[in-house]
Amino acid sequence: MDGWGFSWLEGRASEERPSWGYARAMAERLRSARAALDIDTGGGEVLDEAPVLPPQTVATESWPPNLARAAARLRPRGAAVVATDPRPPLPFAAESFDLVVSRHPVETRWIDIARVLRPGGTYFSQQVGPASVFELTEFFLGPQPPEVRRRRHPDDARAAAEAAGLQVADLRAERLRMEFHDIGAVVYFLRKVVWIVPGFSVEGYRDRLRALHEHIRTRGSFTAHSTRFLIEAHKPQRRSRGDGGL
Repeated sequence: MDGWGFSWLEGRASEERPSWGYARAMAERLRSARAALDIDTGGGEVLDEAPVLPPQTVATESWPPNLARAAARLRPRGAAVVATDPRPPLPFAAESFDLVVSRHPVETRWIDIARVLRPGGTYFSQQVGPASVFELTEFFLGPQPPEVRRRRHPDDARAAAEAAGLQVADLRAERLRMEFHDIGAVVYFLRKVVWIVPGFSVEGYRDRLRALHEHIRTRGSFTAHSTRFLIEAHKPQRRSRGDGGL
């Protein structure tokens, strides 16, 4: 269950895509960058969609199966692929990159991102929002408390970015329809996106899977909603002495 490709689900499950088109917008920013960092690249699938990579491109990943896939995909294009610890700090010098990107990061290390960005640099990311696919979570685990439903709220991302010294230029959120058309698609999804139902296994949830199978059989599908938000933040230019800076 490595990589972030979901082609196996074609015809068995579907999900609406955010209107902003993250991969295309990321590729546009990569064209004008000199040094770029892709955090939590997965198997490198999204970064590899960009037609042009900057002269210095680095991708990080912490999960070994994904790391091997990313290296095989990105190193032939001249990108460095670096194994990282999920905990900070990032293993790069301060002010190393003028662009940092990330699609669905495990955790956004705002202070570390601000550190590795050059003055005037940009952080551009699509992230999982609050209560994403919670219809599926709650089908298996029952109702979740309000504090769990609020996790990964875009307002909290804005506050954390600004606390790290970044200026938020764009913040958008959308709720997107998902449909699962058979129980095999549900099992595949839960095995791949492991945080939806932590500790999921077929044996451990056989009764709930049987109930969900009956739901799909009688209604044609199971509907859930993912949440996504787009955030773009800039590191301020360093002030010169003529501007009153130190």
